[in-house]
Amino acid sequence: MASAQHGQDHYYVPESSPWPIVAMISALLMVFGLALWINAVGLGAWIFFAGFILLAVMFYGWFSDVVRENLSNVYNAQVSRSFRQGMFWFIASEVFFFLSFFGALFYLRTIALPWLGGEGYLAMTHQLLYSGFEAVWPSAGPQPTAGEFEAMGAWGIPALNTAILLSSGATLTWAHWALKKNDQKQLIWGLIATVVLGFIFVGFQAYEYIHAYRDLNLTLEQGIYGSTFFMLTGFHGFHVIVGAIMLLAVLGRAIKGHFSPHNHFAFEAAAWYWHFVDVVWLALFVFVYWL
Repeated sequence: MASAQHGQDHYYVPESSPWPIVAMISALLMVFGLALWINAVGLGAWIFFAGFILLAVMFYGWFSDVVRENLSNVYNAQVSRSFRQGMFWFIASEVFFFLSFFGALFYLRTIALPWLGGEGYLAMTHQLLYSGFEAVWPSAGPQPTAGEFEAMGAWGIPALNTAILLSSGATLTWAHWALKKNDQKQLIWGLIATVVLGFIFVGFQAYEYIHAYRDLNLTLEQGIYGSTFFMLTGFHGFHVIVGAIMLLAVLGRAIKGHFSPHNHFAFEAAAWYWHFVDVVWLALFVFVYWL
């Protein structure tokens, strides 16, 4: 009771933790190992995966400590607001991360490509260097090196994945309603459905990449179209995997009965992230696949 009362009266400050140092070491190993791996030097791949495993251990240990603190009732309203503000700014940073890629796509399509095609004040450059180049999107650029390719259409797996991801947002909202009315069974089934749909999305995207490389000759080497296509969809796919893992952890906690209608920030944080991923995909579908 004294601990609970202390949590209500004071902003909780945790004890010294080894996890920030572990995070630093894991990041160092991953970056160092990746640099060696890319340059085909020695044990680069092993060092990278050792850092990745250490990173996973760090996440598990650190978040386990936070869960124990939450269940010990040491957090007050101000701590809860801090968690929400932190998640808000994290998602805000992710918004600007994707905006940078969408900005690059906009610049390439509406400014750089017309210039290379002879529009504006670079018409003389076009005549001297790329007189046979037509500024038509999709394009590998004025000097393609990987042969002809076919652009990925919107009405197939991308449209199916759009329906899947939007459906996952609906099942997650259904789970959220259940949590607010303290319906444990509906909460668990809603989370299960969301996680399953998320991994189905990733599976279809992996198949789409295989189809792109094998049948369309659409690779990272296909100039500006190939690089922007795989960078945008690839990073989004990575975020879907991260979001699905977050929801899987939330599902485990829901099964253990950790959440109540008035104490479920972990669920809310994962849900915010998942809905953010949904919105980014809608923008991807329109500007990368459709237009």
